[in-house]
Amino acid sequence: MASTDITSDRKRPDAEAAGPVGEKPDDLAGLEAGLDALDAVQIRRTPVREVLLQKVLPPVVAVALVLVVWELLVRAEVTEVYKLPPPSAVWDSAREMWLAGTLLEVVWTSVSRGLFGFLLAVAIGTPLGLLVARVKLVRAAIGPILSGLQSLPSVAWVAPAVIWLGLNDQMMFAVILLGAVPSIANGLVSGVDQVPPLFLRAGRTLGATGLRGTWHIVLPAALPGYLAGLKQGWAFSWRSLMAAEIIASSPELGLGLGQLLENGRSNFDMPGIFLSILLILFVGIAIDLLIFSPLERWVLRSRGLLVKN
Repeated sequence: MASTDITSDRKRPDAEAAGPVGEKPDDLAGLEAGLDALDAVQIRRTPVREVLLQKVLPPVVAVALVLVVWELLVRAEVTEVYKLPPPSAVWDSAREMWLAGTLLEVVWTSVSRGLFGFLLAVAIGTPLGLLVARVKLVRAAIGPILSGLQSLPSVAWVAPAVIWLGLNDQMMFAVILLGAVPSIANGLVSGVDQVPPLFLRAGRTLGATGLRGTWHIVLPAALPGYLAGLKQGWAFSWRSLMAAEIIASSPELGLGLGQLLENGRSNFDMPGIFLSILLILFVGIAIDLLIFSPLERWVLRSRGLLVKN
């Protein structure tokens, strides 16, 4: 009896240290809590003041600094006024077009062409990129051609497009497609090449093959590279359109931003030229902020790379 009591006394401290049945040790519980904290994403609503300070104020300050430097250069008379007009002259040119009701019309003419041509490029470049990425024979035959077309300046296609199609919107769209499709296709090919093979094997194991595997496995995994290709494709679309509008200017095409820039050059109207450049820049920035930046944030947030606000 005595030996039994001694044995039970010796085991009792260990049992008490382990705690009640089903309770985890402190170090394991702390580790689990730390992992849960890492997995948990803090969701909070960003205050309006913080948004203004971090996202609105910096670009406003940058634009203000550019205008101040511009005005100082004009006042210092670094060159003749007809070569570098003051900001007030550019503002007067914009005001005249606004009062005449032509400013928004000119901007919309180019934006509508650019967006429609870009959507056509997406519709063509996406299946072409998938075909090149998934079929080795097609990649060997077309892949180098797509890379060469991507490096070819879009302005080179304006002359043959005018000869083939004439001075019309079809010519504009052809130049846009030849400039944007290679970028979109190559971006998708790059994204597909970066898909981990484990994803593809897991998809085949679950029965996701063929078009189903492409839709549910390949495209979601290749989305970052595809989005980069779309963003670059829009840049090529906009540049191609501006080159076509500047070179192939005609009253039948209507007045776009490229034609406005060319008219300023023909009339030696430097305020009009600067206004055209600023409008082209403004449209490019606006499309990026309104379309591509939200898409990029959505992709990053869906992959846990961006804290939700």
